[in-house]
Amino acid sequence: MTNTDAHSHDAVDPDRIFQLAQGFMASKHLFAASELGLFEALGQGPVDLAGLAARTGLTARTARISADAMVALGLLERQGDRYANTPVAATFLSGATPADMRPLLKFWDRLSYPVWTDLAGALGRGRPASQVFDIDEELVPIMSAGIEAATAAACRALPAAAGLPPASRVLDIGGGTGSWAMALAQADPDLTGTVFELPGVAAVAEERLRTAGFATRISVVAGDLLTDDLPRGHHAFLLANVVHYFTPETNQAVLRAIRAVAEPGARLLLADFWTDPTHTQPLPAALMAGEFAIHVNDGDVYSVQESAAWLAATGWSYTGTAPLAGPISLVTAKAA
Repeated sequence: MTNTDAHSHDAVDPDRIFQLAQGFMASKHLFAASELGLFEALGQGPVDLAGLAARTGLTARTARISADAMVALGLLERQGDRYANTPVAATFLSGATPADMRPLLKFWDRLSYPVWTDLAGALGRGRPASQVFDIDEELVPIMSAGIEAATAAACRALPAAAGLPPASRVLDIGGGTGSWAMALAQADPDLTGTVFELPGVAAVAEERLRTAGFATRISVVAGDLLTDDLPRGHHAFLLANVVHYFTPETNQAVLRAIRAVAEPGARLLLADFWTDPTHTQPLPAALMAGEFAIHVNDGDVYSVQESAAWLAATGWSYTGTAPLAGPISLVTAKAA
């Protein structure tokens, strides 16, 4: 070994590896703090350790372990012996605002985290051990609420980015709880539409739309977008958080099926974790490819350029791309 090699080797340290490898500890600390109600308890105001233990029902030792981990991760603040939520925790984790991300943490903890232990197996086999579509019925509301929380910011950004004509009638295909359709309806009091979803999720969407006061403007039709005919009579079509479930070939089949029920000039909105041509940026989208791979047989992320090629091959004209929120962006097209 030369002196240059020795100095170069000494300059390299494993800190980045430790940081990445301990990521699961940070995740589980966050999930546990949310489940145990630390952020909600501190929503009542700053408090010392004894008070925090009393509010959460934890022992002083375990309350300290959880709270100190959240301080280290930047979600709680500690001044002297008193703990408080940071602004981001107060906004997204205390339950005190509509921007509540706790359902997403519950979804990742209960549904995603257990199956991530088999990521190497899923990638090695080319298939997950089981698909998210096969989860127990009682977990469907957790899944639906988690996905809605994950996409809430993107939903709020959708109407401005979509630029739909007033009083459009929108078919939301694979529409989940109806949150995307509701975002469009909130922005345009004359907009109407239909959520098309698998039966189990369709039932969740019906209840969500009813309680939110949109049941008279947005209906729900149960069906499978891969096997059933799509409802007709719509001016615009929304496919949000669906593309990443399927292969390029299946996605093109879906786009052809939509085009078959679309009049010339109809709008198409594709909201998903679109990437750059290398599939490495944005980073959260690249990581989400693993989430999709462990949940569905053909889960993956795709680039904007790939979407434009699919659209050209299926009777659509690509019209642009716009950021929504986080790693989610919108690809738009018109029926040729």
